Amino acid sequence: MQPLPSRTYHDPLHGSITLSTDDPIESLLIQLVDTPEFQRLRRIRQLGTASLTFHGAEGSRFTHSLGVMHVARLAFDRLMQVYPQLKPYRALVLCGALLHDIGHGPFSHTGEDIFHSHHETWTRTILRESPRVRTLLDQFDPQLAAQLEQVYLKTFEPPLVSQLVSSQLDCDRLDYLLRDSYFTGASYGQLDLDRILMALDYDPHTQQLVVAQKGQAAIEHYLVVRYFMYAQIYNHPKNLASAWGLVQAFRRAKELLKVGKISADSTVRAWLFQTDGNLSLQDYLAADDIVFTYHLHQWQQSDDALLSDLCCRHLNRELLKAMDITDLTTDQQQACLSHSQALVRAQGWSPEYYTGLQVALTRGYTLYQRGINLLTEQGLIEISDISVLVQALIQPFRRAWIIYPLAIEDDLYQIPLLREQRLQQTESKDELGTLEI
Repeated sequence: MQPLPSRTYHDPLHGSITLSTDDPIESLLIQLVDTPEFQRLRRIRQLGTASLTFHGAEGSRFTHSLGVMHVARLAFDRLMQVYPQLKPYRALVLCGALLHDIGHGPFSHTGEDIFHSHHETWTRTILRESPRVRTLLDQFDPQLAAQLEQVYLKTFEPPLVSQLVSSQLDCDRLDYLLRDSYFTGASYGQLDLDRILMALDYDPHTQQLVVAQKGQAAIEHYLVVRYFMYAQIYNHPKNLASAWGLVQAFRRAKELLKVGKISADSTVRAWLFQTDGNLSLQDYLAADDIVFTYHLHQWQQSDDALLSDLCCRHLNRELLKAMDITDLTTDQQQACLSHSQALVRAQGWSPEYYTGLQVALTRGYTLYQRGINLLTEQGLIEISDISVLVQALIQPFRRAWIIYPLAIEDDLYQIPLLREQRLQQTESKDELGTLEI
């Protein structure tokens, strides 16, 4: 049977993503997509537990990775037409974009908090040790796997290659901002992708990715979009509360597994009891959202009331609440936590599993991977040096929440600090409601 001349992936965001088997690089991409290691990404949600907040957020790391490869191909092929000297790096850019998330584990970034793993480290491990992936890379070019590691470590020269995969303006961010906006219904996450891609350029002298000055407005818009997506979507209080609750469920499960009070398969045991990264690649690749969610279903029937309740809360979306206490001092926040712990204890629950402080940092614009340089008549200028808007996005924004069960909410608001804060928030909403447009 003759292989098909092309492979098309129908993407809800980008439309048809077609790879040609007549192109050796794109043929390699197809073979990489078909490996079990990459297919596993179908079973890992892009946004972890966010679908409990935004019901459309069901997209996978698989769809995102294909999207990043597609955006990288659009960007690189356009640059390659103008700068043909870049052609030798096409395979590296496209493979780097496609495989950048192959190391993600169950529940994506939420899982990294649960299991203390780092997907970047596992991505490099898969490139080195997975027989199927490594064989495909070596057959194409014996240097490709090592070069990909350099790209992910941001040490490869020219820097353009790494910047297209991971930088302040990379194909990864362009895809996930568009994709996450689409699936969460956040209309303010829309980007002008075509205009951004048209503005991307290459500086032969420094060999880095730059932006034509005429594209400044599109890049400013992109940075504002990213800020709001982190503030309103990724760090949404319900997301934080659901992730925090899931962490507690697996923490309790680990304690019970130690004393033999519950059962789990070898994969889950290996993940929960890993220390200092001693998890085997086989055990790592055997895990996905389905494996761990199955165990949550099983543990609902546990004789341990605490574990049973934590699992039921996650599976049935009976989430803990999150109260914004950012405006309080550190001492005041700790006082609120102590009061919440006392209220939880009075309900007969274990405070360490039902209440806590959660802090989220929305990072401001930084010079990560050389920042974003505009190509002007005066030479390269970092965008934050000439854009007042970007200067306003430099400062990181820290927010703090207290996590607690709904049953104690009324009593929790009896704390004078929180009662006053709630009154101020209510008054602010009332004032906004009376504004005339």
